[in-house]
Amino acid sequence: MNHTIAFEIIQKYEPIEEVKRAHQMSFEGFIRYMGSSECLIFKPDCRRVYQDMTHPLNDYFISSSHNTYLISDQLLGPSDLWGYVSALVKGCRCLEIDCWDGSQNEPVVYHGYTLTSKLLFKTVIQAIHKYAFLALKFKILVKNKKIGTLKETRERKGSNKHGQVEECEEIYQAVEDEIEGSEALVSSENNPGKEIETISRGGLPLFKKRKVKVALALSDLVIYTKAEKFRSFQHSRLYQQFNESSSIGESEARKLLKLKAHEFVLHTTRFITRIYPKATRTDSSNFNPQEFWNIGCQMVALNFQTPGLPMDLQNGKFLDNGSSGYLLKPQFLRDNKTQFNPNKPPKQSDPVTLTIRLISGTQLPPSSHSSSNKADTLVILELFGVPNDQTKQQTRVIKRNAFSPRWNETFTFIIQVPELALMRFVVESQGLIAGNEFLGQYTLPVLSMNKGYRRVPLFSKLGESLEPASLFVYVWYIR
Repeated sequence: MNHTIAFEIIQKYEPIEEVKRAHQMSFEGFIRYMGSSECLIFKPDCRRVYQDMTHPLNDYFISSSHNTYLISDQLLGPSDLWGYVSALVKGCRCLEIDCWDGSQNEPVVYHGYTLTSKLLFKTVIQAIHKYAFLALKFKILVKNKKIGTLKETRERKGSNKHGQVEECEEIYQAVEDEIEGSEALVSSENNPGKEIETISRGGLPLFKKRKVKVALALSDLVIYTKAEKFRSFQHSRLYQQFNESSSIGESEARKLLKLKAHEFVLHTTRFITRIYPKATRTDSSNFNPQEFWNIGCQMVALNFQTPGLPMDLQNGKFLDNGSSGYLLKPQFLRDNKTQFNPNKPPKQSDPVTLTIRLISGTQLPPSSHSSSNKADTLVILELFGVPNDQTKQQTRVIKRNAFSPRWNETFTFIIQVPELALMRFVVESQGLIAGNEFLGQYTLPVLSMNKGYRRVPLFSKLGESLEPASLFVYVWYIR
């Protein structure tokens, strides 16, 4: 650290004027500095949008939600606007709207053929319009089943089937009324000839305004990507257009990953691919998204309402690039001649050796079995990435001390594909009968880790900050 930086730190954090004038720092000043945002483990540069945002959409990982309107289970639970609001606040950029026939030709949103409650389509649009760009300026992609089938329903006027033209008119009117004159609108009129456009500016790439026949106008709203059923990698190579995307269930995708991983990677270099939870996850549980990020799937859709490991990985990965919801994929997942296969060690690997010394903890959350800070605490360091990189190590247990436990243990990780790796710090309380109890966690990309002495903030299972609870670590790697 040079003298100028040291002087600035002293001036900013040293509370004792006499010490400050002597260009020194007291213990109190040092504690204030170490507790500041400047000493967090997450790199300051990664808190802003720093990646090239002019690539086509298929070159990005996109923060994506599944059945966004649901806030509980998939069969009986409520549909609620909070599903959209909370997902947008968490940086989600791909939302799902299931539009169905409602009473008096007013479209509704719910999980079709189930007992979930219904939302008015127009209120969903109002919520998205209000919250989509409060913190983020980048595009929202909307997967809308009704709009996705409009080209097939243009001539079915008067039919009672899902997607009928009368309902389309209501959809168009809802958009017209809510977003009149809004800069959030993106149309083919101001995007001539761009079916999949770059994402260098804000906008909602779903709705446009053009005074023509309603059904035709609505079908033409799909200007970014058209949904097509996935048949096979060979079929896609021969027939799929660059602006056509496909959705694959997690079970089928997992089989393809095991049998044809390299083909899967080549597929995602060309086409937007969305992975969604299997139908048997009626409790809105989630799968591990890492295995599908490893093969370049752009939209790995999760149930945002369900906390746990998958959402920890989701939130941690998309911290990067200013939490914009868009992450530029590594070059080896964008090159349509790539040889990358996540199931095999890279032939020309430049592994990173990551060293983490876990020094201590501060005011860790109390165990539910104890009202004081007397929990028996330990920390697990979990590395997620390609299969060869996945591993975890843990500290010893510090007995009856969650207030200021000291471990001072060093851990080393050899990471073959650091561009895809996430590190998850998990604090637990040891339990002899019921098993260990989760106390807090923090997840972030390995290459977004700040070197040196750093503070690791902790978050609850629901994703809430547990400040001032934190870990104190030393991080080092060379790349």
